[in-house]
Amino acid sequence: MKDVAASGTYKTHTDEALLLLVAGSDMLAFNELYDRYAQKMFGYFYKMLWKNKELAEDQTQELFLKMVKHAGAFEKGRSFSTWLYSIAHNICKNEYRKAEVRMKHAEAISGPAIVSEDNPDIGRFRLAVNRCISHLGDDKRSLFILRFQEQLSVPEISRVMGIPEGTIKSRLFYLLKELKEQLSDFKSLHLYP
Repeated sequence: MKDVAASGTYKTHTDEALLLLVAGSDMLAFNELYDRYAQKMFGYFYKMLWKNKELAEDQTQELFLKMVKHAGAFEKGRSFSTWLYSIAHNICKNEYRKAEVRMKHAEAISGPAIVSEDNPDIGRFRLAVNRCISHLGDDKRSLFILRFQEQLSVPEISRVMGIPEGTIKSRLFYLLKELKEQLSDFKSLHLYP
């Protein structure tokens, strides 16, 4: 078998194979996983942590430190991306506990309104959706972001959140119903949920 380190490429390795190499202190394997996931995980943290860029950057770094620390404990047969999202989800839950005061004021720090010049109603709708999401509880917000922004499947969300798939489906149904009621002023828009 060709020496991977000598070839200088890990592009063809699966995430799971790379994590095994990371567990053996292989920095090139770590760099490849970082290249594959850093931006995506930063985006996840940015959405989950009040659109706070610095906090998202800090938690992305924390995530990769935890990944290295726990690489040896990775269960064979598990999906790497689901495992990584599970760690990220737990980091967010810890951050929520530390920042209860900030959560009470999430609307004030959620960012400026996005208003479309072509259609101001769409801009107001986006702002209303962002407000609704910022007022959701931690689990509902996580569920919304994982499903509709990160586009994870129900089985993946089930593994990330540690909740049965049927419960995820039920919670999604009630979450969408709740959002539909809160956004009823926008029924006439074609993008109404």
